[in-house]
Amino acid sequence: MKDRIKVIISDDQKEVKIPTGTRMLIRRCCNAVLQNEHFVGSAEISVRFVDNAEIHRLNNEFRGIDKETDVLSFPLGENGKYDINNDTGAQMLGDIVISVEKAYAQSQEYGHTFQREMAFLTVHSMLHLLGYDHVNGGLEAVRMREKEELVLTQIGLPRSNSYAE
Repeated sequence: MKDRIKVIISDDQKEVKIPTGTRMLIRRCCNAVLQNEHFVGSAEISVRFVDNAEIHRLNNEFRGIDKETDVLSFPLGENGKYDINNDTGAQMLGDIVISVEKAYAQSQEYGHTFQREMAFLTVHSMLHLLGYDHVNGGLEAVRMREKEELVLTQIGLPRSNSYAE
């Protein structure tokens, strides 16, 4: 049986209308990251769209940070070992929670499309689900950024000259 990647997307916010094609873009991002990372086997990823109030609540509850953020990653694996969905045999990589409200604001702030911002946040979070981290900065943060830009370029959303972070 061929390896399958299942991306379950739920829209639990009313602030921003999700443009047509966004869900397909999210799935393409997840697949591209797994392909670039030479991930083997079937996988499941949950992506949830929320508003600023909900991501603020989650950030406070799970990270002790009392403010909204753009994306949260909840990995279900450690050291490349993941929980297995007994029904499908797929490795459950974890949950991605994106504040669509924050993503829209950041796309305006950085001067690129909403699609690019949603793609960036998805790719960034997928790398977290696979064990990458950037919190300590340094080489690990640089490697993570390089991997993000590689995937975004592959799916046709390269960094523009106006994009700075």
